[in-house]
Amino acid sequence: MGRNQTMTLAVPRNFILLAAFGVFTSSSFSQTWEREDVGFESVQSRARDLANKPYEAPKRDSLPAWMNELTYDQYRDIRFNPNQALWAADKLPFTAMFFHPGYQYRQPVTLNEFTSTHQQKIRLAEAFFNYGPLVNKRGDLPNDGGFAGFRLHAPLNSADYYDELIAFKDDGYWRALGKNQHYGISSRSLAVDTGIDGVTEEFPSFREFWLRKPNPEDTIAHIYALLDGPSYSGAYQFKITPGVVTRVDVKAVLFARRTVQRLGVAPMSSMFWFGENSRRKFDDFRPEVHDSDGLAIRTGSGERIWRPISNDSGKLEFSMFEMEKCVGFGLLQRDRRFGAYEDAEASYHLRPSLWVEPTSDWGPGRVVLMEIPTSNEFADNIAAMWEPATAYKAGDRVEFSYRQHWTMDEDPSQADGRVVATRTGVREGQPEQRTVTVEFVGTALSQQNAQPLTPHVELLGAGSEKAKVQSINVQPMPDARFRLAFQIAPSTEGGKLSDIGPIELRCCLKRGENFLTETWVHRITP
Repeated sequence: MGRNQTMTLAVPRNFILLAAFGVFTSSSFSQTWEREDVGFESVQSRARDLANKPYEAPKRDSLPAWMNELTYDQYRDIRFNPNQALWAADKLPFTAMFFHPGYQYRQPVTLNEFTSTHQQKIRLAEAFFNYGPLVNKRGDLPNDGGFAGFRLHAPLNSADYYDELIAFKDDGYWRALGKNQHYGISSRSLAVDTGIDGVTEEFPSFREFWLRKPNPEDTIAHIYALLDGPSYSGAYQFKITPGVVTRVDVKAVLFARRTVQRLGVAPMSSMFWFGENSRRKFDDFRPEVHDSDGLAIRTGSGERIWRPISNDSGKLEFSMFEMEKCVGFGLLQRDRRFGAYEDAEASYHLRPSLWVEPTSDWGPGRVVLMEIPTSNEFADNIAAMWEPATAYKAGDRVEFSYRQHWTMDEDPSQADGRVVATRTGVREGQPEQRTVTVEFVGTALSQQNAQPLTPHVELLGAGSEKAKVQSINVQPMPDARFRLAFQIAPSTEGGKLSDIGPIELRCCLKRGENFLTETWVHRITP
């Protein structure tokens, strides 16, 4: 899902480092209101018209040379002017600020403000920005230039301060925050042919946004967006509700230009370098470094799945979870202890989880998890998405809607019995036996009951016949945890773990016939 090669999630980690607040007045830059009925239907019509024409890629050389040649440090030295925030002068519940085009952001997006009866284009102007000393040599701005994106602000953490709430970029990505959260995981409009061997991944981009001017009593921000790419155009509607958990309701209507090998709906990207379950150790002072530590899924049959993320194999890994109906999925950051990361600057313990719930009928399909090996924390290397079972063809109209939860909740699916830790290792003197421990918490686990907790462990995959599970036991632990521990060993006398190959593992805890926990799913290469 990356920019520089077929399968690298190269969303810059400085995605929204610009921060400023201020007041915008339409008359300051000769904005002109025009009578226009802006609605989702009109954006759909624009998307349909695009799909009926040959795709035209954005012109990345349309900006002046001085913008294209900005360095990373120079781009960071351009900040939004504190006196020009959209809607701040009217004391409305949301304000908007804009990202300057240039550096890596060379395909400016058009921004519009609209009301129930009128709209106006927001024009690029120097007065929007403060140019620092690193950008003292610059030319004129394009007469009809757009922006690299925008961000909304709202009184998220206190009533008298407008915090960053959500940021959109022209490349089809966005990030959001709930109360007391720090930016981490990213969301993406659409994934096209992500991870398909021998096929170049596509990156549909937002071409235009419409920002609805809020009313004084509004608690929800409304945005429309027009998407375009080689295989799909689309209309997007966003309804953003800030809070302890910030909700983003997304409605997308897509128009296919051609059939693709993989369509990824509600895709998200995150970063995992190493964690408590990692076998690969890096020379770093922190115990763990990641934005997300696992994939959570809830299926229509009621099964809940937890798949810890890994960066051990040194190669690209895929995991597929097929189902007739998806109730929800997401990349979560479950470990909320500062001591797990010991990083006061990055604040990984405050990075949000992203949980997605379909609000329309997605039909059958599968959740896809992609893990890309990495040796640092500077690029997103984890992707998750929903892949519909239907192969859409040219001319098809496709509609999906879903709700995003940007949350600190350790279990957004709101069910009891979850995994909180995964650890694995080989003990001294037992080189052909790998120990695996999985820790669970849950009110049903802690209840006094005459029936003991019983473990359920399965081996799956190509190497499962060459391996066996032994020494299975369940132990109560501090902090109301229950540890399920077992060993993987060769099934034949004298066999070696290194000869087994990848093993798919599944386990959970039961009491009698009742399953009390989600299903832990993992792939281990002994």
